[in-house]
Order: sequence, then structure tokens, then C-alpha cells
Amino acid sequence: MNIMQVIPHPAPLAQDHEAPEGEAFKVIDRMREALGAQLTGGLSPAALALALFDWSLHLAMAPGKQMELAEKASRKLGRLMTYAATAGLDPEAPVCISPQPGDDRFRAQGWRQAPFNISTQAFLLNQQWWHDATHGVAGVTPHHRDVVSFAARQWLDIFSPSNNPLLNPEVLTKTMEAGGGNLLQGFQNWAEDVSRLAAGQPALGTDAFLPGRNVAVTPGKVIYRNHLIELIQYASTTEVVLAEPVLIVPAWIMKYYILDLSSQNSLIRYLVDQGHTVFCISWRNPDAKDQDLTLDDYRRLGIMAALDAVAAILPCRKVHATGYCLGGTLLAIAAAAMTRAGDDRLASMTLLAAQTDFTEPGELALFIDHSQLHLLESMMWKRGYLSSDQMAGAFQLLRSNDLIWSRVVHDYLMGQRTPMIDLMAWNADSTRMPYRMHAEYLQRLYLDNELAAGSFMVEGRPATLQNIRVPMFVVGTERDHVAPWRSVFKIHLLSDTEITFVLTSGGHNAGIVSEPGHPRRRFRMATKQAADPCVGPDEWMDMARLSEGSWWAEWASWLAARSAPDRLPPPAMGAAGKGYPPLEDAPGSYVLQR
Repeated sequence: MNIMQVIPHPAPLAQDHEAPEGEAFKVIDRMREALGAQLTGGLSPAALALALFDWSLHLAMAPGKQMELAEKASRKLGRLMTYAATAGLDPEAPVCISPQPGDDRFRAQGWRQAPFNISTQAFLLNQQWWHDATHGVAGVTPHHRDVVSFAARQWLDIFSPSNNPLLNPEVLTKTMEAGGGNLLQGFQNWAEDVSRLAAGQPALGTDAFLPGRNVAVTPGKVIYRNHLIELIQYASTTEVVLAEPVLIVPAWIMKYYILDLSSQNSLIRYLVDQGHTVFCISWRNPDAKDQDLTLDDYRRLGIMAALDAVAAILPCRKVHATGYCLGGTLLAIAAAAMTRAGDDRLASMTLLAAQTDFTEPGELALFIDHSQLHLLESMMWKRGYLSSDQMAGAFQLLRSNDLIWSRVVHDYLMGQRTPMIDLMAWNADSTRMPYRMHAEYLQRLYLDNELAAGSFMVEGRPATLQNIRVPMFVVGTERDHVAPWRSVFKIHLLSDTEITFVLTSGGHNAGIVSEPGHPRRRFRMATKQAADPCVGPDEWMDMARLSEGSWWAEWASWLAARSAPDRLPPPAMGAAGKGYPPLEDAPGSYVLQR
């Protein structure tokens, strides 16, 4: 007798009955997590608790570290007392600690006068001590260390003297000059902001920047539309154009017109004026019905559908493909898959603040771990998408001094409204992300880093970046909190082609929207040929050429140098005979979806 005939097998019917029950229990957990996320701003309390437990337990078992921190606290107190005594006799006495670069809270002259100089020095020394306390504790997981350090910094910033109207010399001076009118106006500003937030209305002043009216005004036509994208072809402004068109793939987390703001700072308008035929994807703003859209749907219905349209309108011409942020990451995936499939329609690839390796994604990684991802999935499971309000908290915390506390001081304590500009209005015009796609993106790219590992599968084959052979133009920005430039720089380690890397001043958005004539702009640039040895980012910075001004002109020259020498008459808008008729004027309708 076969032994398998003796061993009893589980009844399939029982398993079928148990599966729905198990799913019901999971639904209970999902509902609890989704409701709890509304109270925590979408942040996982379990992730924070694990980090605090890891740090505090290891610190409790490290008497040497405790003694070191006690000694540092004593020395800092001594430095503060010495400074207080010295500054009492000489107001110009050297401070014992200076703010970190980029911290502009204490720049005003009033902070150098007593007693504000003492409170400032005490706060900065305390901030430095907590940095020491949260770092260098042996045995703590690096991710937990960073989370605890970040949480400590956020907590300290709440009690910064700059946020206290009784300790802020600028607020006190304004209050005396205005007889308290600034505080009354600030309260009115706060009440108005709260009421607009509760009513789901956009921030005050954003209605002065409407796509198609005074932003996103570069002339063009929507020449293709599917469920996920509208493809815009822009009207030429020159008598002849370069043969190869430019296709722009923006991130779906943002409206595309970050690259077509006002006429003076529109990258799209600049390219058109340089003789390029420009196409740009405008992503649809998904809703609950789109919850099952996948990352591959964005590749197929987005990039590949757009390339098919461009090929129909301009047959036998290769394309300069350009991706911004997540759009650049998706473009890299698509380009790798195209190379594997023998699709050679790309002439070059440009990545703007786009990561292809996610091992060091900067402070954004603080909000991406398995606990946080599980909470996000529960939030998206309930609504079918991740909404802008669910994302806003994390992004604001990354730059809390700039995006939260400076506004509290300026708008509510000083009683002055921060003037709305096109970039701020665009930033408030956010989009949603489908449940399945966003969960896939965070899991496969951030947590598992499949793209850099060569294990990201497209149509059953790995999308390997080493297979890409077209030249690349890659831009990183110095103060990028979303895609740190050293992380963007890692494309050098993942590809065996010519790479021109540019490091520009500014942040994730302002560094890209860096038009010619913008004051105080600079950039470094260097090209690595395929056969050249790789260098590290710091060594690259030492050797790269530093230039003043905008990197846009260098990119336009780079594109022209990798285009056919002959210039051609501007193409017609769309190709009605091939199924791509002009549908409506740019900027189209998808960009208007809220």
C-alpha cells in the first residue's frame, strides 16, 4: 500500500469554508487600522513605538553612553553659563553654537540681543544634545535610530523659542508696533485656514493660478486620451525643429504643469522655443474605481501608449524620453524592458530627480517600513486610493520648519499672509494614487529595491538597467528631501552607458524649475563615458565643473548634440488619419480633475 494512501488529507470543503472567515477577521483589522490612521495623520504608531522601544532599551543597557550624555549635558550647561556671563558684558561675544545650515529661524538681529540670545543658545545646545542622545547607541537598528532622532527633532521644534510669541523678538516688536493687531489678524488667518480645510477647499490664493488661464498656458493640443493619460503635443514656435521629439513623463503624484508653470519659468515652453517638438503626459486623477490599477498599467497605458502615439505622428524618429521624479523611475523601468524586447525607439533618456536605487532614499524612508506600509494599505483599502490629505502630513514633517512653523510664525503670529506664487499653488493642487499601484511601488521599489537588484519583472522578464545603452542626462538637486542627490547618483553603478550628471542648487521642485535668469542658481556637471571608471559622489563633486546660472541651456545643448543634424519643418498637430486627432486645447481635462 502506498503510504500516501494512509496519510489523511485535509478536506478541501473545510478549507473553502474557512477562507471567508479568515478574510472577515482581516477586514476587521483593516477597518480598525484605517479608522486609527485618521487620528494619527496616516503615521503608524506601532512603527514609532518599536523605534522608541529599540532605542530606549539599548540606551538603558549602555551605562557608558549614559555617562557620556551626562558629561555632555554638564559641559553644555557650562558653555551656556559662560556665554551668558560674557554676552552680558559684550553683546557681540561669539556664540557657543550656531544653527545648522538652512535653519533661518534665528537670523534676525533681535535674536542676538538679551535675553533672546540666551534662549536661542539654550535651545540649540539642547537640540545638539538630543542629536547625540539618539545617535551612537550601540545595537539600535539604523532605521529605528533615524525615526527616534526625527521624532525628537519634531518634538523640540514645537518648543522652539521662534514659535513662542513671548520669546520671539520679531513677534514682540510687531505686536508693540501694531498694538496687538497682528495677533488679531493672525487669529483671523488661522480661522479662515481651518474653515477652508474643514470644507475641503484649496488654500487661500490658489484660485489665482488656474491651469489653462495663467499656469499651464503653453499652446498645444491633446492628441490622445485613454483611461489613464492625456497626451499633449505642444505647438512649435520656431520655423524649423529638431527631428527627434521630446516626450516628458511627469510623476503621477503631481500635476504635470510643474514643468509648465508661468510663461517665464516653464521648462516645456523653453524646450519649444529651442526648436524641440514636445509631448507631455498628463495623468488622470484616479478615484475608487481605479483601485486595481497596477504599476505595470502605468507603464503600458502611460509611457508605452504615449510612445506609440508619438511614433504614429512622427514615424521613423527616435525619442528623447524625459522622466521627472516617479515618472523618471517608471521611465527607467520602461526603457530597460524596451531594450530587452529589442525596442529601439529611444534616442536618449533624461532623469530629473528620479531614483533607481532606493537603499538610501533620505528622510522619506522614515515613513516607509513594513508597519507603515501595512497602515497605508489599510487606508487605501478603505477608500481605494491614497488621497492628497493622507500624504500631506508626512511631506510637511520632512520640512516642518519651512512648511509648518515658518507659516505659523508669519501668518498667525506676525499676522501677515504668505504671498501665493505659482509653485505654491501647484503644490496645493495634488493628486491621488490607486491602492494597488501605490502598494506595489512602495513594496517592490522602496522596501525590496527590486529595480536596483535586477529582479523587477516586466512581462515575465527582469527589467535590467544595465541593458540600457542610450545616453543619459541625470539631474539631482542639492537639497532634495524626496530623492537625495547621492541616491540619484547611484545610476552610475547600475548602468553601462554614457551618463551626464548634473547637480543643481535648490530642492526637489525648485532645483528643476530653475529657469535662465533665476538669481543665485548654480550647478555642477560632468560626463562619464561607458568605459570610464566609476567614482563616488563626493569625489565626483570635487572634480565636476561648477557653473553659475541654469542647467536648462546645458540640457538643450546636450539634446541637440544627440539629435540628427538636419532641421525639419514643424509637424502637424496629431495625426487624425492614424487615430490621433486633436481632441481639445492644452492643458486638457485630466489636469483639472480634483
